[in-house]
Amino acid sequence: MKTIHQILKLGDPRLYEVCEPVLESELDQVSGWVQELHEAMEDIRRVYGFGRGIAAPQLGIRKRMFYLNLDKPYVILNPELKNLSDEEFELWDDCMSFPNLLVRVSRHKSLTLVYRDEYWKEQKWDVSGAISELIQHEYDHLDGILCTMRAIDHKSFKWK
Repeated sequence: MKTIHQILKLGDPRLYEVCEPVLESELDQVSGWVQELHEAMEDIRRVYGFGRGIAAPQLGIRKRMFYLNLDKPYVILNPELKNLSDEEFELWDDCMSFPNLLVRVSRHKSLTLVYRDEYWKEQKWDVSGAISELIQHEYDHLDGILCTMRAIDHKSFKWK
């Protein structure tokens, strides 16, 4: 069972690596990866009281995938962000890789997410607001970018 102890923490060099695409031939491994992501996120929720999504590289899985648990679970494979809005908004962002730190960032207000689901079916999802921010946060992980690197300025950090 995966727990918060397996989530890579700020400073771990693996968090800064660019992930490889999930291959169709790897679909038989996806359900196992999803189970690990789900378990780790549930443990974060239990301990820290937050968590809507987790990216595979946070568990050392160097694949372009993330898992969201909103009104239902979403498995996002090989995502692409399209139609990023010009309008942005600021918020205090949190991350499972540094659960006691908040970072002030700016994110696009809306976007279109194009991805493959766990059945390799192409999906398209138009989102805005909090879901848009969440998707941008998780997508950044796939490129080795943490929200600490997107801080608005040097005063944009605070402890929870």
